[in-house]
Amino acid sequence: MRLERSTLQLLRLHFSVFLMPVYWFALGQVAPQERDWGRALLIFLILHLLVYPASNGYNSYMDRDDGPIGGLQHPLAPTRQLFMLTLGMDILALLLGLMINGYFVAGLMIYILASRAYSYRGIRLKKYPVIGWLTVASCQGALVFFLVFMGSHPSNQPPDIALELRQYWEPMLISSLLLGGFYPLTQVYQHDADRKDGVLTLSMLLGYRGSFAFTGLLYFIAVLLLARYFFSTLQFTEFYVVATCMLPVVVYFFMWAVKVWKDTAQANYAHSIRMNLLGSVCLNLGFVLVLIIGSL
Repeated sequence: MRLERSTLQLLRLHFSVFLMPVYWFALGQVAPQERDWGRALLIFLILHLLVYPASNGYNSYMDRDDGPIGGLQHPLAPTRQLFMLTLGMDILALLLGLMINGYFVAGLMIYILASRAYSYRGIRLKKYPVIGWLTVASCQGALVFFLVFMGSHPSNQPPDIALELRQYWEPMLISSLLLGGFYPLTQVYQHDADRKDGVLTLSMLLGYRGSFAFTGLLYFIAVLLLARYFFSTLQFTEFYVVATCMLPVVVYFFMWAVKVWKDTAQANYAHSIRMNLLGSVCLNLGFVLVLIIGSL
């Protein structure tokens, strides 16, 4: 069966790069002597080539956007093939997850079901600003961090779930703040389209200026918690590396915010995608460097 052009486009495989920082952050917190690279690679493939694209595709199938969406300025119309492919990708992800452990599969199932509930017309969590935001922030942030961290240990080291949750709640929270803090800025150019679709996003609830204030506040809290966590675990160099890599993001954020403050028309797709791209590149670089430093 030949994959249609719209199917390949709406999977938005490139969008996985935007969600990748949490993976590198989590992997970098696994002690080098306890890190199983084979399992870590499998988790990377499951998340970034199956779970994330399937979620993107299902969301596009339900939304049927005719305007810009995350990572696509001119989305094509979805077909039934897209729905069937996303279903197959989710099933394959769960089957491959069995090679990690049952806890990992359970976590994947939670992510997949939450993603479907977020988009599915019969539930549509995305139309509720707070619930929708909490779903995205908790699943793409804390849940993914925990799955990567837990799953990247050797199979002969069964995880103590309660212990790991107590020890690593802080980086899990940081992951959610980093992903969730930025989320309103991915919605800030879609107010009209979301309003027509009967969706009330957090960005619409906050307004243009409020979206920037919200993102700035959450990122400020995230950096404070990141400093506290890295310093408490004696990762001083690691914190300075991440903080340095985040500087271009901070500069662009304030430049864009000033433009929007003067003219809300500046809250557009072009600025949003640049912010998204810059943020993901800088955070990916920072956390990859942390992983390398910790492995030396």
